Amino acid sequence: MSAISFFVVVLIDFLFGDPYWLPHPVRWIGKLINFIEKKIYPVNGNKNSKFLSGIFMCIIVISTVCTAGFLFLFLCRLISPVVYNIGEIITGFYCLSARSLVSETEIVGKHLLKGDMVSARYAVSRIVGRDSEKMDSNEIARATVETIAENIVDGIISPLFYLLAGGPLAALAFKAVSTMDSMIGYKNERYRDFGKCAARLDDFLNFIPARITAFLIIPSGALITGKNAIESLHCVYRDRLKHPSPNSAHGEAAVAGALGLKLGGKAVYNGKSVYKPVINKKGREPERKDIYKTINLVYGSVLVSVVAIYLIILYVN
Repeated sequence: MSAISFFVVVLIDFLFGDPYWLPHPVRWIGKLINFIEKKIYPVNGNKNSKFLSGIFMCIIVISTVCTAGFLFLFLCRLISPVVYNIGEIITGFYCLSARSLVSETEIVGKHLLKGDMVSARYAVSRIVGRDSEKMDSNEIARATVETIAENIVDGIISPLFYLLAGGPLAALAFKAVSTMDSMIGYKNERYRDFGKCAARLDDFLNFIPARITAFLIIPSGALITGKNAIESLHCVYRDRLKHPSPNSAHGEAAVAGALGLKLGGKAVYNGKSVYKPVINKKGREPERKDIYKTINLVYGSVLVSVVAIYLIILYVN
């Protein structure tokens, strides 16, 4: 992908995001996952059969998505180089979700500003998996900040990384894995074994981007936005491995340190209280204003990553 095409991809994402009326490949991938799961999930199977079925699911989904992407770009190339560049831009745009992440979290902040707790709880329920019916304003703010921090990697930096490393098809493959992880990568009775392959693939693909984000991108973004870049690095070094996932705590630790926040602690899932490891114990509890501070940190982090990748592409080419 050329430097200009890459810049256009990021610009379009930030200008338009993912309008609900626009057909989106991720929704198609989700439908594909649901269809395959219904066909191959071994309802009465043991752990091994579920795990093997999950591997088969990953193979089918990734190969189908990449084949569709290849055929689309191949047809674009047959028409003309200009159409091929447009095809690359469209594919790359669909792999990013920066604007969508910002927009959904801004809605939560706006409802909290108005004091409309019912709407705020509903808005936060759209972006987190935990129960929101009894959340107070601080709990809503914490859930929102944690979601932004975690999704900086999965929804923004990782797709950008794979666009740079392997072009649109690599980014599509990552998006397919990420979508599978979000749908079947749970440690419950149904998906513990069936979704294990998707979850491990997601961990593997996010491993390098998560560390680049935590040790370089977010601290640099903090520096640009006037936040504490040094404490961001200290918190990453200290708390980056506190989550069971090898990647999840990296973004949260970087954001918590940069903004002086305490993240983690009690959360309720399906009526059951879960206590997550606390990140940045000396920090303060998140408030409504911290949602917007975190969003500004997203903008700063994206700016750093885009400039860096743009320069890398110019240098390589």
